Amino acid sequence: MSGSERLTFKQIRYFQAIAEAGSFRRAADRLGVKQPTLTVQIAALEEALSTTLFERQRSGVVMTPAARELLPRARRIAEELKGFTDQAMGVSGQSTYRLGVTPTLGPYLLPRVLPAVHQRFEDLRLYVREAIPAQLASDLKSAVHDVVLTTLPLQGDELEVLPLFRETLKLALPLEHPLASKGVVSGEDLVGEAVLTIDEQHLYHRQVSALCESLGATVNRDYEGTSLDTLRQMVVMGMGITFLPSLYVASEIGDSDTLRITDVKGVNMNRDHALAWRRRSPARVFFRQLAEAMKAILDEQLADEVTLL
Repeated sequence: MSGSERLTFKQIRYFQAIAEAGSFRRAADRLGVKQPTLTVQIAALEEALSTTLFERQRSGVVMTPAARELLPRARRIAEELKGFTDQAMGVSGQSTYRLGVTPTLGPYLLPRVLPAVHQRFEDLRLYVREAIPAQLASDLKSAVHDVVLTTLPLQGDELEVLPLFRETLKLALPLEHPLASKGVVSGEDLVGEAVLTIDEQHLYHRQVSALCESLGATVNRDYEGTSLDTLRQMVVMGMGITFLPSLYVASEIGDSDTLRITDVKGVNMNRDHALAWRRRSPARVFFRQLAEAMKAILDEQLADEVTLL
């Protein structure tokens, strides 16, 4: 690599933007630069690396195998540079971070805790994206997300995981179901029952399946919901029974007269949630502070609904 072919942070940032946007035009719009500027810089980057990064197509660009291998490292470089800048400015922890959340938790927890988080960290901005836990873990490791709020278990030696709280699961019954009029529902009552759940790409599907196996119930594979909302609607229509997370119940159902929500006597039904980030993240000290702040907020505002871990 000659002196005229030195890489620049700008080129790496442009490469990341094009890879994530899928086209030069969309990347230029996001970056606020002209498209010819991107073209020149990427051409210089490809020449410096002696490799082609993008295949140009009519609908946009496709990353080459080399580009796919380089993208996670480009994200880490961008993250390190951002951490360096934050620390130099004396505002570490007061910035914009990409927060990944699971769709069976985020919509029902974040609206209740983020206002208090904002009060504690006034300059903090969180760019929230939803994904299933397996995708969250993968995207966290490759620096698509800075931090994730997800359901345990979460694997990865390169990740730091701080458990936050335990959430109970509630049994949801259609009003015409024989168990709906029973004062106390026990585990024995669910033996042989067919239970609705969401599709198997979700960790929640596996958790409900394991719970059904322990109770002697079965998972109804003929009808699977795409979300907790569709599960609830199927129960209301009398298509079966299901388990719903307590935060979802509190947020979306409350004192509903369209279905019966109850605990199951003698059965511990719960799932654990945690905040996680990369061990080498420049913002790791702040993320520990954020996790502890979230636990304090949960203790103040949701102590009747969740148990701190």
